[in-house]
Amino acid sequence: MKSSGRRRAWAPLPSREMMQYEGHFPVPLPDDPQKWDGWSKYKSPNLYERLCLDPRANPSNEIIEEHCRELMRWWQKKLPLKNQPSNPLAQLLRPGLDESSRYLTEARVELLDPARRRQVDSELAAQANEQAVIEFHKYLTFALADGVLTPEEEKSLHRFGGEHGLTDEQIVAYIDAELKDSGAERVVTNAAPPPPSPNAEARREARARRQKSLDPKEDFLRMLRLSGLDSDGMADETRDAFVNMAENLGIEVDEAEDLVDLYLDEADKMSDPGALPPPRVTVAGPAVKTAVETSAAPISPTATPVPETDRTRFANYVNSVEAQMFFVPSGEFVMGSEAMDAGPNERPLTKVTLSRFYMSRFPITNAEYEQFDPSHSRKRAQGAGDRHPVVYVSSLEAMKFCQSLSARERKKYRLPTEAEWEYAARGTDGRKYPWGTHGGRGDLANFADRNTVFAWSDREVDDGYPESSPVGAFPFGASPFGLEDMAGNVWEWCLDYLEAYRGAPKVNPRGPTNGAKRVYRGGSWKSRFHSLRATARGSNMPNYSCNDLGFRIVCECE
Repeated sequence: MKSSGRRRAWAPLPSREMMQYEGHFPVPLPDDPQKWDGWSKYKSPNLYERLCLDPRANPSNEIIEEHCRELMRWWQKKLPLKNQPSNPLAQLLRPGLDESSRYLTEARVELLDPARRRQVDSELAAQANEQAVIEFHKYLTFALADGVLTPEEEKSLHRFGGEHGLTDEQIVAYIDAELKDSGAERVVTNAAPPPPSPNAEARREARARRQKSLDPKEDFLRMLRLSGLDSDGMADETRDAFVNMAENLGIEVDEAEDLVDLYLDEADKMSDPGALPPPRVTVAGPAVKTAVETSAAPISPTATPVPETDRTRFANYVNSVEAQMFFVPSGEFVMGSEAMDAGPNERPLTKVTLSRFYMSRFPITNAEYEQFDPSHSRKRAQGAGDRHPVVYVSSLEAMKFCQSLSARERKKYRLPTEAEWEYAARGTDGRKYPWGTHGGRGDLANFADRNTVFAWSDREVDDGYPESSPVGAFPFGASPFGLEDMAGNVWEWCLDYLEAYRGAPKVNPRGPTNGAKRVYRGGSWKSRFHSLRATARGSNMPNYSCNDLGFRIVCECE
């Protein structure tokens, strides 16, 4: 089992402390941006975070001045990179070379103004309360998942909400509202049975199970099983959140860690291919049929065929956040490329066998993501609408979105593995791009064309967008399976940490379970057309986010 002595990465905090401040400020600041992430916060909507400050520490004016000065000096040392557009470091830092001074100065001026600082503190407190409500709602959803709420669970909810800064009145109101919306019922000792309902028999059975044993360990294991996560899908942050739930149920930390390990052992065995029965799939109505027909035209005539039995059994569907999920059948393909223009990390060629899965037709959009995290609307790229792909999300935030969706639908959502992503983009015929082999056209993908201002922008092509585009704007660029925007628009996070290919055949590979950098794929509106190749690989720290990096999701069939 894993050691329970691991440092806790997350713990319940009062309302004012719910916001996460990850900007590390080592002095002197490391010259290498890969060794700290504070430089990437310069454009944060949180003025404290821009200057790598923690508002909980009530920083003095002198500290504010010092942080601003050190950050400005760090960026000034990087200005020569403007003349080296092909330098990977220049590409990483390019936006900040132009914008950082303005944003850092703005943060300094605002925080040194007492009236403005009080207003900022008030806004942060409101955001913290909003985040506390979101966390409480996640816990409440788990507690009501089987249709009943025991007195012990209600006490735990009050304790959890109180530790997160919510008042008793707020907690009662949220519980009552969720009971009404979900149709769940309170279990009241010695109370008369409720009148029969369409689900009365199932409710009676659930209540009998719960009244028979109110063991908090059983309740905790039930919540873990409802999450649908296995070892690959449970990040440290999620594990710590579950351990905190266990503490609120009165379970000791060491016992909680052991129970999580016990559950993961059970989940990993169940996640073996063929071990689980096929999931119940919600078949989409006319809206999805229209979506499938719309995407049929741009699919290459050499599209990978779907066996008729699979097509009948695994229909495309629309999930609870309105994301269209397209079926991708099992298959074999050769991963990587040995073409002259391929990068060293795309070699050697590797034969991969994959089991069937669902993948979202488009990258997750702002509207879809903000159903999970409404506060993200403040981070939207300028001019981006509901149908634009969500950006400014780290891989950790993307994984939390998947976990929330899994708990809501009782399915197994996650980020695609690198192999799944490449297979979904290329199919089995070894094509260079999702649509085939031809390139340099503005009707296939959103890339660095004449509308952008980069040194490598292609002045001969116009794709119609200076930055990101609404998803589905390039239907002729669809992959063999009808998936769109897999080349250009925004890079897309994958589940795997970066490692070199080894060339040995693999079945359902998931890559290493830890590492310094997580992979992303697909290129973006900032990329040369060459970087849109389906085999091109990018990577960065798991908590990295920027304005051309988003994600799409996978749902497991088995």
